[in-house]
Amino acid sequence: MISSPVLGADACKAGWVGIALSDGGVRAYVHAEIAGLVTLAAADGRLAAIGIDIPIGLADAGLRQADVLARKAAGPRWASVFVTPVRQALTVADHQQASELNRQLTGSGISRQAFNLRDKILQVDRWLPMAPCPVVEVHPELCFGEMAGAPLADSKSTWAGAVARRQLLAAEGIGLPDELGLAGQQVGVDDVLDAAAVAWTARRFAAGAARCLPPEPQRFSDQIDCAIWT
Repeated sequence: MISSPVLGADACKAGWVGIALSDGGVRAYVHAEIAGLVTLAAADGRLAAIGIDIPIGLADAGLRQADVLARKAAGPRWASVFVTPVRQALTVADHQQASELNRQLTGSGISRQAFNLRDKILQVDRWLPMAPCPVVEVHPELCFGEMAGAPLADSKSTWAGAVARRQLLAAEGIGLPDELGLAGQQVGVDDVLDAAAVAWTARRFAAGAARCLPPEPQRFSDQIDCAIWT
């Protein structure tokens, strides 16, 4: 039983999609901004925990251990775990310049996919001090791997992958309804499934049952715990 709702959030083309779990069932939300998404969810019940599929805690130099360990844990899905740019590189709006700065500070550049998350990473970073409850970083592929007992073989963008992920969620008591309102109309299937998986970890975190990589979160100059939870 869940005494208070928990929220899982995933970035999507519409901005953010959220899946909230509570004793009353599953609710879905969509909003352009993370703050707006959380406000919508909190209006339906005080949140106990929030999980977000976005980097939280930004390194000043070098790689985050959370990313290194998560890539190993993801097995065949390792490429889905992007290496997070360092904080200073994220302040640069040009991809090539940001990548070169990141290379100077870490030894490697920034992929276009990782750089495309820049605005959302910074959005969450600015919002964190105003969060209404504990917030943790979550990676959906690690969640599904934990549910299944091993990393999944099929990509989330395939029919087989989507079916497997929905079945895993259902086995954990997270039955996604056919009708999800605006979220169902504006958000891709894979993003909804990812948000639900993140909510699964948020529920585990609220219950004290979640684990993180690394086992002891890192801290950089931002003094934010940096770890990926499952």
